[in-house]
Amino acid sequence: MILGVLLLISLMNVAFQGEYSKIFTGNYFLDPFIGAILGSFSFGIPITSYVAGGELLKEGVSLLAVTAFILAWTTVGVAMLPIEIRAFGKKFAVLRNLLNFISAIIIAVLTIATLKILS
Repeated sequence: MILGVLLLISLMNVAFQGEYSKIFTGNYFLDPFIGAILGSFSFGIPITSYVAGGELLKEGVSLLAVTAFILAWTTVGVAMLPIEIRAFGKKFAVLRNLLNFISAIIIAVLTIATLKILS
């Protein structure tokens, strides 16, 4: 099952590669939501999220969207959900992922708002 999940994660990352700049609209309210959704499905380890985030910024994706993407990438794992449900139970796994998804959006908005205040 773990091998299948890892293959699914790799497939999702390849499927979205190069398309991110077309998906994000520049909308202050929609971009973090889209970033969190894509990050949730792309799921990866934290060290690679910085590389992915840097590439997204180079493609013109907003820092707000990239922040939500990275947070969801590292904390929400839709592809790993079956394994997590098996190990921890459905209620815990779904609630943890849902709370991390919502938190990714809130933290991204607050981070960018703080950066604007400080600059």
